[in-house]
Amino acid sequence: MTHDGDAGVPGSLARVLADVAAERAAQDARFGMQSLPDGTGGEDAAAESDAARDETDRAAGAGTLTWRHVLAEEVMETFAESDPHRLRAELVQVAAVAVKWAQALDRRPSSTEG
Repeated sequence: MTHDGDAGVPGSLARVLADVAAERAAQDARFGMQSLPDGTGGEDAAAESDAARDETDRAAGAGTLTWRHVLAEEVMETFAESDPHRLRAELVQVAAVAVKWAQALDRRPSSTEG
């Protein structure tokens, strides 16, 4: 089995990434270049990250894991990170999970089918 990122749907990754690129272009058109502080790190964010990880672990153990759990854990880990290099890596993980979730939605039968 190959792992090409298409999640079982040929062209899926390219389509989702094209959608992301289009959204990014729309954001720039609407808001222009933004230079904002990160607003991450700190004890509260670390505690919230730990809580999200615990919730994800509990859901996985109970067989009730959802995409919301996975994405929330990644987002909270991002919020807890203050080192710029590790923060970037966490943001890439958030983006990857969001893309994978979008691909999972694309694999579902259309609501107009059946």
